[in-house]
Amino acid sequence: MEHKGVSTYVLREKCGIDSKTIRRLKSNENIETKTIDKLCTFLECGIDDIAEFIKSENK
Repeated sequence: MEHKGVSTYVLREKCGIDSKTIRRLKSNENIETKTIDKLCTFLECGIDDIAEFIKSENK
């Protein structure tokens, strides 16, 4: 978002992502795949540009 100059307001109003989901994104909590699709489409990027896999220590 920072690289593209997109604010959370723009995500809410033009991308259709609600404020609760934005809070979850900022807190690194789980989000739905449809949200990832909306973000990648709006920001014109790939999933690897917005997400990183970190192996869980829980087995």
